[in-house]
Amino acid sequence: MTNSHAAREIDTSRPHSARMYDYYLGGKDHFEVDKQAAETVAGAYPGIFVCARENRAFMHRATRVLAQEHGIRQWLDIGTGIPTEPNLHQVAQSVVPEARVVYADNDPLVLKYAERLMRSTAQGRTTYIEADVNDPAALLDAPALAEVLDMNRPVALSLNALMHFVTDAQDPYGIVERLLAVLPSGSALALSHCTPDFDPATWQKVTDIYNSAGTPVQFRSQKDVARFFSGLDLLEPGISVGHRWRPDGEVTDTDAEVSLWTGVGIKP
Repeated sequence: MTNSHAAREIDTSRPHSARMYDYYLGGKDHFEVDKQAAETVAGAYPGIFVCARENRAFMHRATRVLAQEHGIRQWLDIGTGIPTEPNLHQVAQSVVPEARVVYADNDPLVLKYAERLMRSTAQGRTTYIEADVNDPAALLDAPALAEVLDMNRPVALSLNALMHFVTDAQDPYGIVERLLAVLPSGSALALSHCTPDFDPATWQKVTDIYNSAGTPVQFRSQKDVARFFSGLDLLEPGISVGHRWRPDGEVTDTDAEVSLWTGVGIKP
């Protein structure tokens, strides 16, 4: 893999959401500043570790459902984060070896570890592009995207725990609409989004922690998360708390611990 941005300096002076998420998942690709910020969040909201785990589990289940039941063979995963196995392409290619996946993120640390995202099956293909969801035009125009994905065939747009980092001032609904507009009928949106619905006071504390660390966030209600799926055909069970979206086994965590709205919709 070659990338002209590979040498871009990693800022370790302040915490980064992707590296904090790595800490929540028990990873090792973060710095002390990220650990401290993540532990501050955990002090206010101990369920953050459950939330992160259930977010990954939802991604796995949604990917399998789209591959097995809806014929999806291509994914565009934005806000990829630091690779944590199994990655989306590994889940997809375990079902359909020919699956193609484009990962996109704007954190140079993710770029550093992106070779983990490139270990595709022989039949499939994966690539990584450095791009920002706040500039969907540049993301969609990236040459690597056109090289891997056939935009005339259905694509699953995967936005996991990303859009709460896009505030209303940045036009989150317009961004998702722009991304979906270029995808053909039969494409899908798989989205997860943290919510204050079950414990507003705690999530206000979490909001304050992220904002003070220089990472603006906007956690949304179920109604506001549902807006991202406007015009799509929602799969059952609709907009659900993460661990209740087609669970593999018994549900044991509480909704407040998970505090994550999830959904999958198909473009007519």
